[in-house]
Amino acid sequence: MSDEISKELFERARKVIPGGVNSPVRAFRAVGGQPIFIREAAGAYLTGADGKRYVDFIGSWGPMILGHAHPAVVAAMQDAIGRGTSYGAPTEGEIDMAQTIVDAVPSIEMVRLTSSGTEAVMGALRVARGFTKRDLIVKLEGCYHGGADYLLTKAGSGLATFGVPDSAGVPAAIAATCITVPYNDLEAVRAVFKERGAEIAALILEPVVGNMGCVPPGTGYLQGLREITKQHGALLVFDEVMTGFRLAYGGAQARFGVTPDLTTLGKIVGGGVPVGAYGGSREIMEHIAPVGPVYQAGTLSGNPLAVAAGLATLRVLRDDKTAYDRLEATSASIEAAIVSAAKKANVTCVVQRVGSMLTVFFTDRKVRSFSDATSSDTKAFGRWHAAMLEAGVYWPPSQYEAAFVSLAHDAETIRIFENALAKAFATP
Repeated sequence: MSDEISKELFERARKVIPGGVNSPVRAFRAVGGQPIFIREAAGAYLTGADGKRYVDFIGSWGPMILGHAHPAVVAAMQDAIGRGTSYGAPTEGEIDMAQTIVDAVPSIEMVRLTSSGTEAVMGALRVARGFTKRDLIVKLEGCYHGGADYLLTKAGSGLATFGVPDSAGVPAAIAATCITVPYNDLEAVRAVFKERGAEIAALILEPVVGNMGCVPPGTGYLQGLREITKQHGALLVFDEVMTGFRLAYGGAQARFGVTPDLTTLGKIVGGGVPVGAYGGSREIMEHIAPVGPVYQAGTLSGNPLAVAAGLATLRVLRDDKTAYDRLEATSASIEAAIVSAAKKANVTCVVQRVGSMLTVFFTDRKVRSFSDATSSDTKAFGRWHAAMLEAGVYWPPSQYEAAFVSLAHDAETIRIFENALAKAFATP
């Protein structure tokens, strides 16, 4: 049950904010409850408005890989804020951020910073169109790439939560510039490229989907996409806003050994402060203004606070040689705990995990596509979610969202999680 203070805050919010929230999934409608308003966070914990503490498995939807209020990030931001919050002029920190990303991500030789993942995707696809001189974009059903009009065609995340295949306000002519095909279906991609390959500028996807729940690519799938796009002269774009620096220091492309032409980043590269980035080869990126004809700009791009927080986060991940091994071990323990608790309670569910991303699907089959994901029992998930929240675990309030593990999750948080699981799976 939501605490009384959160209920009061939600009533106030609904009078001045659409739905009472500034991003749809936060409204808890998919799980039949009301949102918990958060007062503060530290490490692996959130504290609600009434003072109740929760083990956090959202991590601000991915960025908080070090945990909340990590000392290195806090110190970097405190140092930066004393020098001003925004200049509208270049800084040395932007160079350091760009060099750190270039050194880490296999596909990136040059990078442009933005203020959000949505902006990063828009910039990447604009330069893909400008570079190839083609108009069409192919995306995979269940992947979500932000709020650009032409990408709101059967996406995951908040759209899936509300069962809406597209968005009102998107002109049909704009939506027609994007072709959507099922995820993990190479034959569908081949068919589209056979028919319209000469018109396709790029194919974009989440290499591991997080926006219909955690859905990994099938064996050879990413390699197949790489081959098809090369064959037809289209660019392959990895949306690593979620997976970048989470599944490996170099992102999903480093983990799976497949190098795209362009990569979009966000979340972790801002250390919890709004940021985005997109990058690729020098040949492609030099099509961007002021050196090329593809225009993209942003007043707060390369904001010094975001750069400070992001650099501090990336440096911890780079310098801590055991960070990803520890994330893997903790995440494996959490997965095993869910499987064990469900088995003891005779509850049917499937746990899917890649690194420190995971989802509990209330279904009896492996989820490989958006249609598989939507066959899950969302009412059962809603009951489970409410019971977990009551027991002090803050899990994503949608069947179609991935949960995230951080380096701050430890033996104590796992103990709390296991106790919550026993209660939640016993909930009728």
